[in-house]
Amino acid sequence: MTVTEAEWRDLETPQITPGRSRLRLHPNAPLDVFLSVTHPGHQRMLVLRTDARSADHIVRSVGRLPRAAGLEMNLSAVSRLEYELQVVLTANELREVFNPLVTDVADTVRDAPEAAAALTAAVDRFERWQDLLRSVSRDGLAPEARRGLVGELLVLREHVLPAVDPADAVEAWTGPSGANQDFQLPEVAIEAKASTAKRPRSIRIASERQLDGTGTPALLLALAMLDERRGGSGESLNRLVERIRERLTSSADRAQFDGRLVQAGYLPGQRDMYDEPRYTLRDLHFWHVRGDFPRIVEADLVAGVGDCTYHVSTSGLDQYRATTDEVTELIGGLHA
Repeated sequence: MTVTEAEWRDLETPQITPGRSRLRLHPNAPLDVFLSVTHPGHQRMLVLRTDARSADHIVRSVGRLPRAAGLEMNLSAVSRLEYELQVVLTANELREVFNPLVTDVADTVRDAPEAAAALTAAVDRFERWQDLLRSVSRDGLAPEARRGLVGELLVLREHVLPAVDPADAVEAWTGPSGANQDFQLPEVAIEAKASTAKRPRSIRIASERQLDGTGTPALLLALAMLDERRGGSGESLNRLVERIRERLTSSADRAQFDGRLVQAGYLPGQRDMYDEPRYTLRDLHFWHVRGDFPRIVEADLVAGVGDCTYHVSTSGLDQYRATTDEVTELIGGLHA
């Protein structure tokens, strides 16, 4: 479920007596998950409620629970037998960030195997959001991060959206959530890169898992070659976002897309920073990552080695080139 303003508006309906209104999410999760609003203060929060034993490790580390400007994580005892872990919005200007944050934390909790692990996962995800908000400076996304986001959005618009249902296309865009590849579909995963070099000689790979095809039937590496300049006839990052949103007719799909953008560091309060520069797509190459494709994967590493960053030379990749038809068929699931 993607949390939107509609859910909060229902919860904020005035109550006669002080207290909290709540909406249950993910009834099959290993603990109770609620959206909740206090009355009369209308403070928004995500509430995770579980038994005292499952919360014991969080109780012992309560002094180290993460906090960020405008966002808090608190632990409170409901009774001798129950605890609540609360993710609380304390600054209204972060409402548009809070919705994808609580959606992400709630989904992470839903997928945990049991309650104690769900609480640990919730804390970890909240800390990841803290890191995101700290990494995006007052000047917005750094130039390299902007280009990377443009590259992912171009793959989404030019190849994924035309081949699958819009809801599935947005769901497949997993890069902002920290997944190993930027797109994950039933028959293919895609790692997307972008470059403004005239003839890119190499592609930077950020980890040993980005080009590891474990768990996916096929893996593609995409490179968007961009012309970047101020002014001109190209598209700004804002315009590219708008054109994708125009193709998402469902409000739920648009909400999920907006949430992905926030996770990528494209924050609502900074949109005026992205009218320049403008980008023109010069070419978009795809390669099959298979067989002897030059790469480093986790299985190749000796014990004690990890977090590898390396470059793949573009020379000699011609034998792995994927045609547009092959890319379309893989994305659309036509190759079993």
